[in-house]
Amino acid sequence: MTAQLRDNRTQQRAALEAPPQAPSPAIAAYHVSMRYAVGEEHRTVLNDVSLSVKTGEIQLLMGPSGSGKTTLLSILGGILTPSSGRVDILGKSIMDLSRSELSNFRLQNIGFIFQGFNLFPALTAAENIEVVLKMQGHDRHPQRTAHELLEQVELSHRADAYPRNLSGGQKQRVAIARALAGQPPIIMADEPTASLDSKSGYAVISLLRRLAKEEGTTVLIVTHDPRIQDVADRVVHLEDGMLRDAEKRPLSIP
Repeated sequence: MTAQLRDNRTQQRAALEAPPQAPSPAIAAYHVSMRYAVGEEHRTVLNDVSLSVKTGEIQLLMGPSGSGKTTLLSILGGILTPSSGRVDILGKSIMDLSRSELSNFRLQNIGFIFQGFNLFPALTAAENIEVVLKMQGHDRHPQRTAHELLEQVELSHRADAYPRNLSGGQKQRVAIARALAGQPPIIMADEPTASLDSKSGYAVISLLRRLAKEEGTTVLIVTHDPRIQDVADRVVHLEDGMLRDAEKRPLSIP
């Protein structure tokens, strides 16, 4: 046996005996800080925050009003740029992407549910979903898909209604249906049940739970709603610009 062959076999055995590497988290933030200038002073909203969310996991981000939860969600979704730190989404450092690359990456991979709905007022409920499907460019039947998504949130009967004629809860359900357009691998939601009654809120959270467990969708939710804690795989708390887990211990990347 030649020395080269022995080396190759040794390397093959080592590869087989090595423990499997853990998959990269779907969402990972490393030492993220965010500071704002207020006059001559600087206000620190986030202080050295590290966070990870596994593929197919539902994680809740809770904390008092003004604690920076929405700011952190916006940074993780690539809407805001942190003062320092790094964010990886699906194994890709989004800080290294150009503005156009980041915009397309968000469109194809992240479904956002905004607290303020962010619906186009001149478009119907169905059209608000169709426009996202058309921008993604994958769906050959956007009208049919839009109606199917509205059906999932029990709002197909309001498909032709404009946002001005919808209640707050109905607007929220349109926003949720739009976030599901294109089956993104990640859903980021800011208070998705805030405008919903208990029945509608439970239906929406059950839908997100099914997506996570059956389709491997990763779901990160900012919420004040204690009713939905039971569906979460993990609950973390943001206090004084720092993340803590449910037992109030400092949170670190595993």
